[in-house]
Amino acid sequence: MPKLALRFSTQTLLLQLGVVLLVVLLSGTVHAWLVYGRIGTEAENQALTLARTVASDPALRSQVQAISNEPGTPPPAVLAAGPIQAAAEAARSRTGALFVVVTDETGLRLAHPDLVRLGERVSTDPSDALSGKEVTTRNTGTLGPSAGAKVPVFAPGSAGTGSAATVVGEVSVGYSMESLSQSLAKDIVPIAVTAAGSLVAGVLASFLLRRRLQRLTLGLEPEEISTLVHDQVAVLQGVDDGVIGISADGRITVFNAAARRLLGMPEGAGTPGSPAAAGSDWSGTDLAGTDWENAPVPAQLKALTQPSAHDAEAVEIVAGGRVLVANARKALHRKEDLGWVVMLRDRTELQQLTRQLDAVGTMSAALRAQRHEFANQLHTIAGFMSIGQHGQAKDYLARISATGPLKFPVQQAELLQDPYLQAFVGAKSVEADERGVALRIGPETLVREHVTEPQDVTTVLGNLIDNAVNAAVAGSSTQRWVELELLDEPGPDGGTLHIVVADSGDGLGGVEPERVFVEGFTTAEPAEGVIARAGGQGLGLALVRQLARRRGGDVRVLDPGSSGGPGAVFMATMPGVTGKPGDASLAESSAAAEPPAAERKEGHQ
Repeated sequence: MPKLALRFSTQTLLLQLGVVLLVVLLSGTVHAWLVYGRIGTEAENQALTLARTVASDPALRSQVQAISNEPGTPPPAVLAAGPIQAAAEAARSRTGALFVVVTDETGLRLAHPDLVRLGERVSTDPSDALSGKEVTTRNTGTLGPSAGAKVPVFAPGSAGTGSAATVVGEVSVGYSMESLSQSLAKDIVPIAVTAAGSLVAGVLASFLLRRRLQRLTLGLEPEEISTLVHDQVAVLQGVDDGVIGISADGRITVFNAAARRLLGMPEGAGTPGSPAAAGSDWSGTDLAGTDWENAPVPAQLKALTQPSAHDAEAVEIVAGGRVLVANARKALHRKEDLGWVVMLRDRTELQQLTRQLDAVGTMSAALRAQRHEFANQLHTIAGFMSIGQHGQAKDYLARISATGPLKFPVQQAELLQDPYLQAFVGAKSVEADERGVALRIGPETLVREHVTEPQDVTTVLGNLIDNAVNAAVAGSSTQRWVELELLDEPGPDGGTLHIVVADSGDGLGGVEPERVFVEGFTTAEPAEGVIARAGGQGLGLALVRQLARRRGGDVRVLDPGSSGGPGAVFMATMPGVTGKPGDASLAESSAAAEPPAAERKEGHQ
């Protein structure tokens, strides 16, 4: 039967309990040893004091000297009844000592608690005391283990110091080690209480630490945490979607490389100056641990994590020259709030594809209309020929050749020499004409080179024309028109295309010109502005300005316009989007790969 493995938190608890128990036992043992040593030292000092007292008694000194001067040693019966035995026993009884022994100069007992041993030689070496030294001892004698002291007995009249002092005997005093153990037992109670309290505190702290560890690790084992970390790194760095994790306390815990790329941040940094960090003074090298409210990310992302925000509600933003769809979800684990997860998806390519499909549809509609017109022209020629009016047929063909077989409803279209601009503006003119707006080319238009970046040009030009047409339709003027002027400026790294678009609308209506370029602004609610939702309005001008600035150009308002017309005038500058006539093949190949894109209709900003 396989042995069940303990959980890591349980192993940690047991290890902590073992360490606490070991520390308490070692501390208690050391404390007890120190106390025992202190009690033994006190007993030795007490024995030394008692021995000195007994040895300094003049009567005792005289009697010991008298016995020492006599030949031999008195019989035990005489010693037992003598004054030396009486004095020693009195001192022992009074102090509770184990023994008080008095000897002569040869080490024979003159006083001893056991009367049988009187007249015998002492069991421990008396040479140090008989040589005039005071010593403390811990040894085992005839009465058992003891802690005591030995003090010399000097002859009466002797100074007691120096070589002239005469030693006539010694006094040995001892206290039982058993009594020391009893004293230790009394002192050990506080030690035991302290050790028990320390053990209880350690156990309680270990349980609290175990609970905190389980809460921090969500009950996962180290192997599971390691696997999750590896999986997280693999997934976060391997997906194309941006992932931002915000903890429950409002700190960024995850900010993968895709999120930095989509938000236009330098790799591994959120330095000021990047599009996402505009207006922020944050200068760290890693967003992990940064307060979410102070992070250099668009305000629309922060709004998604507000308590009032709806879970999984999507928002469409422009960042780093890209159109992103973002949504946030609440992260929960076993009903525990872990914070928010914000997902970023790049919708730029989808937007481009949508614009291309719109352009294809616009061009198809325009070509169907022109095809119908061309078919009518052929029927007219056939009619002239069938009735024999060959001269009129010839004149009719000459007029068609002068104006072209396909005529877009755009005024002064001949000022556009680039075929790509002709086709795109012509398609836009068809749309404008269907809405009752005349699209005309301004007299200052002069484009000598060919478009080499059709996608960027149509993104900017299409948005500006669509906004102008919408403004003209919504304006109060009876004459609805949009005027477009284009001028190219040759350069060593590609020419710069200047675009000016004016309309007959009612202008910006008092709105600050710079405000129309704010992400999410639209005239759908001119007083407040709205935040664009997925598939909504409010991204056109913000997108084209970022696109132009990414190329080193800009989009700005030249004239905010006035009520009743004329309307606002916008100007776009796009460097590096035109080339020499010899580069026409590049424009044609780009056009073949990316059909002219008509930006989706935006409300006039």
